Amino acid sequence: MVKIGIVLGSIREGRLGEQVAAWALEQARTRGNAEYSLVDVKSFDLPFVTDPVPSAMKNKQYGDERVQRWSDTIDALDGYVFVTPEYDHGVPGAFKNAIDHLSPEFFGKAIGFVGYSGDGAIRATEQWRTIVALWGMRVVAPEVHLTFFTDVKDMREFAPAGFRTGELAKVLDAVVAAASER
Repeated sequence: MVKIGIVLGSIREGRLGEQVAAWALEQARTRGNAEYSLVDVKSFDLPFVTDPVPSAMKNKQYGDERVQRWSDTIDALDGYVFVTPEYDHGVPGAFKNAIDHLSPEFFGKAIGFVGYSGDGAIRATEQWRTIVALWGMRVVAPEVHLTFFTDVKDMREFAPAGFRTGELAKVLDAVVAAASER
């Protein structure tokens, strides 16, 4: 059975992403077609990338125990669903920093996106597509674009519109299928 990580990329206090990722994980675990787990970037407390040696040249061996734990966690998965906010029309800096620590851990693996923002994180997910292309990742076509206007109450409570469950199912189906082909 393939292993799929629901990767929560926001590290902000009071982040809406926790609710979004919990919803995605809850929906995923009812399916029985893969082993799903939550991977919370915040829990790794990653430093800024400052090492002059590119991650692709490190053979998945890192001097910082936090980065090594991050590497081991990501490497053990066959595919990912990035739960990403959009900050100032782009990917969140802390999430990008986390991804920049690694490289071969992602090679050729499957990935899908659940974005959330005022307009559904469309620009952030498009930027992620460009970023992960470097590693030959198999980016699935379906995406979920949650908006503050249709899927969030009072800017604090995640309450997805009913059709979002079907959108997420399509993302999960595609990620599992692509991960299974590997």
